[in-house]
Amino acid sequence: MKIQMLKKTLMAAALTAALSGTYSITARQGLWESHAVTPASATVLSTARAALPDMSEIVARNSPAVVNIAVSGKVRAQQLPDFPGIDPNDPFYEFFRHFRIPQQRGEQQVRGQGSGFIVRENGVILTNAHVINDADEVTVRLSDKREFKAKVLGADKASDVAVLKIEARNLPTVTIGNSANTRVGEWVLAIGSPYGFESSATAGIVSAKSRSLPDDNYVPFIQTDVAVNPGNSGGPLFNMNGEVIGINSQIYSRTGGYQGLSFAIPIDVAVSIQDQILKHGKVQRGRLGVSIQAVDQSLAESFGLSKPTGALISSVEKGSPAAQAGLEPGDVILSVNGKEIESSNELPPVIAGIVPGDSARLQIWRKGGTRKIDVKVGGTTLEKTANADEKDAGPDKLGLALRPLRPEESRQLDGRIGLLVENASGAAARAGIRPGDVVLSVNGEAVSSTGQLRALLAKASKRVALLIQRGEATLFVPVDLG
Repeated sequence: MKIQMLKKTLMAAALTAALSGTYSITARQGLWESHAVTPASATVLSTARAALPDMSEIVARNSPAVVNIAVSGKVRAQQLPDFPGIDPNDPFYEFFRHFRIPQQRGEQQVRGQGSGFIVRENGVILTNAHVINDADEVTVRLSDKREFKAKVLGADKASDVAVLKIEARNLPTVTIGNSANTRVGEWVLAIGSPYGFESSATAGIVSAKSRSLPDDNYVPFIQTDVAVNPGNSGGPLFNMNGEVIGINSQIYSRTGGYQGLSFAIPIDVAVSIQDQILKHGKVQRGRLGVSIQAVDQSLAESFGLSKPTGALISSVEKGSPAAQAGLEPGDVILSVNGKEIESSNELPPVIAGIVPGDSARLQIWRKGGTRKIDVKVGGTTLEKTANADEKDAGPDKLGLALRPLRPEESRQLDGRIGLLVENASGAAARAGIRPGDVVLSVNGEAVSSTGQLRALLAKASKRVALLIQRGEATLFVPVDLG
């Protein structure tokens, strides 16, 4: 099974209605007669009904603050291999090639839908970053049918949180709760626009907390069994006090639809991202500069731990905050500022939540005993956000988050210099550039700093040719700057 992001609803409302089946379930008379309710069982059913929460007031009070988000944009169509897995020298290859469906080339117009919710009366809205990813135009539709063009104030892919702004006043807002106080087993309610059906409410319980998912190291997800489907992305998750405790973000599914496992970003995480975007226009996270791995029973016994716990440091980056504090490979981080680290996946969000420049006290296990080490936490900007209407002729115009190569990385490339792609979006992503690529040159001129790249782009016309190192391959990638 595979973790999948909630898929965007890529069809117009009419197409959705045409393709989506609506089923009515009716009971036959004979079925009811064969399962008659006795007085004793009726009492049990009455008691059970009384125990179930009535969520109608929560829905009525909060639906006006939940919005539908429609996006449109253009993506470059990717040419697929002719027949993966078939050797071009195979005699049957030429036979099958004649039946190959032609692939559309160039740019394709795409549309998507999602949800969001108003957090400030002046039009500040929270949603998922993947809902508005690569969008050229974002339209917010309120429950009263008014529509507004939204401005993307910022989006942080690492946490999947985006902040939008519409020009309106005195809007209804949700009440922000405290996700840390959420308990497993309590009732929760989601409101959103699954498959474009606006203001749909679904309910369930909290199944687990602090879930770590593949490729999502910075979010301790809330797991629920609330029915969440494509279009619910970015919508709010409420507790029974009518407070938002999360943003519905992902599902666990074989089919792409709901199968009983939904994941929400804790609202505490989302609000922290929102505040950084509104204040600084970017998101910074604390950083130690270590690689970690889980501690299983065998490793715990090898290191003399009484139980499998903590985060085992497998490597320490030279010159990093961890190296300067004296952390070593083989150390096991047991707690940070008094908060226990029971498993390795708990460490990244804890460190990320520390303000760069602040000190953190770590309790570690080393050579059969515990000790305390103070670390001055470093910082990393995982995503520099830019307004959709910015015209800056620099890395932001490309849609790239870049940093210079470290010495050890340069050595791996036989001493070459360049800029490592940490995040790719917009024009660069449409051209096929992805995180991990190294930009070696622009229009034939080698680059070693973002300032130099900015100067070269300022002199460029509508297109540039980037020389990219990807693994062992070197290739030129044309990027249309528009």
